[in-house]
Amino acid sequence: MRRAASRKTGQPNSINSSAADLFRSASSKSSMKESERIDNLFYSYANGSSGVIDPEGIETLCADMEVDHTDVRILMLAWKMKAEKQGYFTLDEWRRGLKALRADTVSKLKKQLPDLEKEVRRPSNFVDFYTYSFRYCLTEEKQKSIDIESICELLTLVLGSQFSAQVDLFIEYLKTQNDYKVINMDQWMGFYRFCHEISFPDLSNYDPELAWPLILDNFVEWIRAKQI
Repeated sequence: MRRAASRKTGQPNSINSSAADLFRSASSKSSMKESERIDNLFYSYANGSSGVIDPEGIETLCADMEVDHTDVRILMLAWKMKAEKQGYFTLDEWRRGLKALRADTVSKLKKQLPDLEKEVRRPSNFVDFYTYSFRYCLTEEKQKSIDIESICELLTLVLGSQFSAQVDLFIEYLKTQNDYKVINMDQWMGFYRFCHEISFPDLSNYDPELAWPLILDNFVEWIRAKQI
């Protein structure tokens, strides 16, 4: 009797185990299909000879998503992929980004863009994105700085919506001054810190004795001279 009872209590475990195996198998097949669709989507935009999505492929992707290729969310997409070369997506980068976004079609990718922007705008992520945006624009080997014109465009794209007054005035300063032809990472990050920490436009808590890049000392002097 005990053995019969033992067999009966064992049946549900056997059934549960089979159900779990079926679920795992179905989940694995679904994941494989998703990965296959992500790869197929990549190859529909990739250059046939280079095997990567190049600037032309990115423009086509943007057109299919009905998003301008200069939209900041395309830079955010590159950040999500951890793309290393400006204007190019490799298969590994593409897989990394689209799997994280759970997007295996153009329509799904487009629908994910608002959530991606929210993710990037979180303070914990935005500093990383801001840093990445500078590095992404270093297009030459051993390049460590970016020309003023490109920096002005990048500032507007990355920070313009959050700190429009500071960005507009800094761009005006950069375009009128003659001391700097390029901006480096330290200066780039310094301006981000300036936007977050300094009372604007009165600049009452700006202390030039602290460790600010010299270009920001000059910027503050320029602003104060305009306010007189």
